[in-house]
Amino acid sequence: MQLLFLLEQVLNGLLVGAYYLLIALGLSLIFSLGGIVNLAHGAFYAIGAYLAVTLAPRIGFAGAFVASPLLVAAIGVIVERLLFQRFYRSDPILSLLLTFGLAMVIEQSLRMTFGAAPLPFSIPRELRGQVLLGDFIYPRYRLMILGVALAAVAATWAVVYRTSFGRVVRAGVQNPEMVGALGISLAPYMTAIAALGIGLAGLAGVLLAPISGVHPAMGAEILTAAFVVVVIGGLGSFWGVIAAAALVGVVRGLTIYFFPPAGEASMYLLMALVLLLRPRGLLGERIQRFE
Repeated sequence: MQLLFLLEQVLNGLLVGAYYLLIALGLSLIFSLGGIVNLAHGAFYAIGAYLAVTLAPRIGFAGAFVASPLLVAAIGVIVERLLFQRFYRSDPILSLLLTFGLAMVIEQSLRMTFGAAPLPFSIPRELRGQVLLGDFIYPRYRLMILGVALAAVAATWAVVYRTSFGRVVRAGVQNPEMVGALGISLAPYMTAIAALGIGLAGLAGVLLAPISGVHPAMGAEILTAAFVVVVIGGLGSFWGVIAAAALVGVVRGLTIYFFPPAGEASMYLLMALVLLLRPRGLLGERIQRFE
């Protein structure tokens, strides 16, 4: 029984890592291509959750599951066009201040619109219950989150590594001047990456709303962990972020099992250890524009 309980903690850790990954992957893509330190990324996660709460009674959870990330991605396009594109060639500190202010505006707007109290949002009836695998029992909805996160990451990988769009994006990350010299404008690619990354944050908000609760500050709570994942994985590394999310989630889950008081601190200790041994992160790449 103790082994089964340990397995449950590992799965819970992977679950935490899955939604860290959905947010961290978008953070990494936006920063790698545009150099934008997006402190508002957690706020878009919160918008996704609030859209799900608002839309689910009207179009059902399945409809909200599809519509909310798409609406958040559309908001991301507007934000990129109006704000981000003005700071691609500026000091990163300016984009950090911009997105910090944007995060505050979004959080306070959510508080004024929906109130400060958490909103109830229950797991859909068809996804409730347990999955039985012999003596092992695990919630059906949590397994669904893992499956959706894996599918979203696989789709993102296919876009970045198996399409002509992705080849331009990767070339733009490594050497934007050369891409420009070939007559290719990176502007539409930056818009698409912003939509993709912010849409993934919205998807995480939809998936986590029934588990973590929906409240205005929920984005700020998860953003720090997402940045930890990006730092551990390494700037510009798709697989590094994936490995870091899984590692952070499992380490956190096992630490909570063996030593609960250190559960939250474990990810920061892990980050310090990785940076001491490898300052670029686990699989960090050399990116010309930042060196």
